[in-house]
Amino acid sequence: MITTDDVAFLRSRHGVKALENADRLALTPDSLIADVAELRARYGQRAAALAETVRCRRRAVGRLRDPQHWLLTDEALQQATASVVAAHRAAEIARRFPGAVVHDVTCSVGAELIELTAAAGIGGVLGSDLDPVRLAMAAHNVDGATLLRADALTPTSTADVLIADPARRSGGARTFRIDGTSPPLLDVLTLYAGRPLAVKCAPGIDYGTLRARFGFDGQVQVVSLDGGVREACLWTELDDGVAQRATVLREVDGRLHVEEVTDLESDDASVGPPGTWIVDPDGAIVRAGLVKHWAARHGLWQLDPKIAYLSGDAIPPGERGFAVLEQVPMKEKPLRKALADRGCGSLEILVRGVDVDPDQLRKRLRLKGTTALTLVITRIGARGVAFVCEPGVRRPY
Repeated sequence: MITTDDVAFLRSRHGVKALENADRLALTPDSLIADVAELRARYGQRAAALAETVRCRRRAVGRLRDPQHWLLTDEALQQATASVVAAHRAAEIARRFPGAVVHDVTCSVGAELIELTAAAGIGGVLGSDLDPVRLAMAAHNVDGATLLRADALTPTSTADVLIADPARRSGGARTFRIDGTSPPLLDVLTLYAGRPLAVKCAPGIDYGTLRARFGFDGQVQVVSLDGGVREACLWTELDDGVAQRATVLREVDGRLHVEEVTDLESDDASVGPPGTWIVDPDGAIVRAGLVKHWAARHGLWQLDPKIAYLSGDAIPPGERGFAVLEQVPMKEKPLRKALADRGCGSLEILVRGVDVDPDQLRKRLRLKGTTALTLVITRIGARGVAFVCEPGVRRPY
């Protein structure tokens, strides 16, 4: 476990050089014991901190900006907000609260703070945390923020906007329970009631229960990045009356593309048979409950009113679609024949609304050909169906 003394060493001139030397080692699972022994021979009790820091920096590539300069722990990295997501939120805070002083009451190693300090239009940035090690790391990672050690459940500032990210992992396990965070989510919402607050939560949180049982009346924003759902953010203040929002972020060729869908848009999407394409909406749209709204926006329709698969004659920009070749009953014998007739040897299987294990089904289908195909399995009414499709293609922006 890294200590504050370790952090002080890592920030020193000698520590920086030691990290450069440690970075020359493989530090893979196979070499770790020997590599740590080599570090221990040179740097004594600092060996574990050096190895963990270098390994964390390597895993942070693609998640944090300039990760080679960060001080991190394994658990802090797992909990850290991706830089692209944090930067988008910082820009949104600047838009909604121009000139605001923002206080991150669970700042950890500073992943959110560094983007807040870089955002134009924010008047000042505070960060606080109970963990002295993470706070010392934040002091290294972030310039321009005022840092203090404080409990998130003890108000310590009069900042205009507050951010909280209750820990959703303990011992490497992720929790989706409303009462399973640290500090407790409901305590955070209650303590800062009446103040502008953004609370980051697990994307699988039951926000319906949060509204119905606990009276949350703010905005739920579900955010995805490059196809993976990252978080749900609870805003205690609505923005132009929006209660549900999906934010889809994608980085393509160095450019960030953003699509947002809200519950104020039309949800007048029809239900019908498959068209040219089947489209699986981004997970943020599905989890925010905005599939019909997104379908209406792009002229798509549902195959079944309770299933998220959509169909249409064109793929929305940036999305992946599957060209429908054939509809087959959800039975193994006709499936095996349909795939064999098309010479299928490689099969991607997508499933919604039906209890099917794709890996087990793929083995039972006994594929022997050379053609790559996609099988989309779903339910229409009470009937399971399968669509044999060409491999997915993504429409460019």
